[in-house]
Amino acid sequence: MKDARVRPNIGPRRIRPLTLGTVSMGSLALLLAMALPSTAQTPTLSPMSLPPPTQPLPYRTYADVDVQPVADGFDVARFEALAEQLVQGQRVPGMAMAIVQNGRILSVRGYGVTDVTRPQSVDSHTVFRLASLSKAFAGTMAGLLVNDGSLRWDSKVADYVPGFHLSDAGYTQQVTVADLLSHRVGLKAHNAFDRDIEGNAEYYQVAQKLGSASLTCAPGQCYAYQNVAFSLVGDVVFAASGNFYEQAVQRRLLVPLGMNDASLGLAGIESSPSWARPHVRSRNGWVSISPKPTYYRLPPAAGVNASISDMAQWLLAHTGHRPDVLPAPLLATLHAPVVSTPGEMRSGWRRDRVHAASYALGWRVFDYAGEEVVFHAGAVQGYRGLTALLPGRDLGIAILWNSESSLPTGLLPTIIDRAIGLPAERWLDVDTDFGADNLMADGATPPAAPAQGTSSSTSVAAPH
Repeated sequence: MKDARVRPNIGPRRIRPLTLGTVSMGSLALLLAMALPSTAQTPTLSPMSLPPPTQPLPYRTYADVDVQPVADGFDVARFEALAEQLVQGQRVPGMAMAIVQNGRILSVRGYGVTDVTRPQSVDSHTVFRLASLSKAFAGTMAGLLVNDGSLRWDSKVADYVPGFHLSDAGYTQQVTVADLLSHRVGLKAHNAFDRDIEGNAEYYQVAQKLGSASLTCAPGQCYAYQNVAFSLVGDVVFAASGNFYEQAVQRRLLVPLGMNDASLGLAGIESSPSWARPHVRSRNGWVSISPKPTYYRLPPAAGVNASISDMAQWLLAHTGHRPDVLPAPLLATLHAPVVSTPGEMRSGWRRDRVHAASYALGWRVFDYAGEEVVFHAGAVQGYRGLTALLPGRDLGIAILWNSESSLPTGLLPTIIDRAIGLPAERWLDVDTDFGADNLMADGATPPAAPAQGTSSSTSVAAPH
């Protein structure tokens, strides 16, 4: 049951988080006995700064701030033309882009081909692998259980996953759901045990190794991007809801939001009527390969597949236009900074535009030249993707493509710059990395591209 004092649909999202108080916890046998705490009204975020990272509240309301229009010169047709240019001459085999603003879909189109070997046009219903864009689905799914009252952000993971343990028994009992979703478990290594996943190990086998991993801080005190530890939230969802994670996401998110092409897992993408094959480079150009099963074994971290039509619905929901599914106070909580991530400002457009960076609950939050941008990137072998929300402009952008080229990355800052009225930059001339959101373990060398007509059996993935 929702707190009666929560207003179901309050205006745009500019918030300053408050500190979470200490609360009691139920045992595994009493999963549904935990009550939902009350709502706190929060003040307005200064337009030139992000709020300080903090523990997430169960609910948070948005201050009443007027949404600004996009700047003059925001030309959707021009952005579509740029996307068309990117697929000319197979610079990028295929891609898709969605732009939503003020509750309307301004553009949702596919470009290029699904497979250079057997070319079929990418359209708005062609399915792509989302890689780490899946993490926002995990945070949102957990948030719906908080909304229900069957989970709390400060619920202890060990109460829901009895087999979970760290090398420090005391720290094991401290890790919360919010710690998982914001990468604050306390592990020393980023992407701990991703190489085991890449070696085709099963998730539950690898998750046991967390008990031997080196720790660098107490849970909740420092950031290190994870895929294996993050995916423990799937076990929490199962324990709290009685539904397997994939079923819960399908029932609570994909179906009600009308994400009709979306699915989870390798079987999901391969059974889609139209789906984009992953591509890697060879000496003869792009080569299509089979999607790898490895990171699909971590559904919360990297398990979702979706078309650009699906992503348009996802953007509309996360810009506040589906309060029947995602209430505004929940969105405000999901998008609020939790931990500072200054390493995400290191190169390309992030170096030049991002003045502060944090991680929220399955999302990143950037101060982009004074504009708040809620963001995530995703990258796994043969696929790349970007999503961005500009709460102050009621704008959402998603870009997906089926190759390891980073060239389309420049579309995102091009669109954001025009939305907020910054002078045009030649971002599309610059290849940039994906920060921690690349599913390729630190230091890993991508496998050599297979010869034309062959497929690779190696998977690579990395931090986000």
